[in-house]
Amino acid sequence: MIVLAGCQYLGVRACLIIGAVIVFGHNALNDIWPTGQMLGGTDPLWYGLQTQSSTVIGPIIVISAYPLIPWVGVMLLGYGTASLFEKEAIERDRILLIAGISMICAFVIIRATGLYGEANPWQIQEAGLLASVFDFMNLSKYPPSLLFLLATLGPMAIFCAYADRMSGALKDALVMFGRVPFVFYVAHFYLIRLFSFALAWYQGFEPEEMMTFFFFLPEGYGVSLSWVYVIWILVLILLYPICKWMAELKTRRKDWWLSYL
Repeated sequence: MIVLAGCQYLGVRACLIIGAVIVFGHNALNDIWPTGQMLGGTDPLWYGLQTQSSTVIGPIIVISAYPLIPWVGVMLLGYGTASLFEKEAIERDRILLIAGISMICAFVIIRATGLYGEANPWQIQEAGLLASVFDFMNLSKYPPSLLFLLATLGPMAIFCAYADRMSGALKDALVMFGRVPFVFYVAHFYLIRLFSFALAWYQGFEPEEMMTFFFFLPEGYGVSLSWVYVIWILVLILLYPICKWMAELKTRRKDWWLSYL
C-alpha cells in the first residue's frame, strides 16, 4: 500500500503495465532467487523481496511473511484495472466475464502442462482422484504465483460480473462489509484472540502458553476444520453490528479520516 501510494503518481496506465509485468514475470525468478526460511533463518534481508524469509538481527527476528515484489505487483495491477468498474454496467460485466473465463482456462492449461507460473509442481496421486485434485490446486500464496492469482481472481471476476444482479440481505451484508474493510480487519484480530484464549482454557492450557506467535502454540491446541468454519461464521455475526454502524456513519458523514476505515 505504501508503494502504491507513491506509484499512483506515475499514472494508472504505468501502474497497470508495471503490475502486469510483475504478476506475469516474477515466477521467472523461481529457479534463480534463493529460497529463505520462514523461521530461524539467517537470510539476507533482500531474500524477502521475492520469498518468505527470516533474518536475525541481535535479539530481533525480522520475518518477511508477505514477499514484497509479487504483492506490489498485485496492488499495482488492481489499481491499474480499477477504471473498469467505472464503465457502463453491461460493458463492465461483459469484460469481467470474459476475463474471468479466460483466467480460469489459462490456469487449467498452464497448470496441467506445468510449463510456468508455479514453483510447486503437481502429480497424479496414488490415493485417487480427489487427492490428485488437491495436489493440482496446491498453489503458492506467499509469494502469490501467477497460477494462484489466475485461480483466485478468475472466479472472483466472474462473481463480480453477476454481483449487480444479486438482491436481498446477503448482498446488503456483503456490500456493508466491503465498505468498512479496515474496521473489520482490526476488530477480527481482537475477537479471534479472545476466542483463542477461551478455547485454550476449555482445552486445559495455561494463559501463558498462548502468549506467543501462532507458530509456537502448544501441541494439541486447536480445533478441526469444520469448527474453523463455525468460528468463522460466528465472527462474521458478532462483527456485523459494529461494521454496520461504521458503514452507516460513513454514509452520513464525509470526514476525510473515515475513508481509511
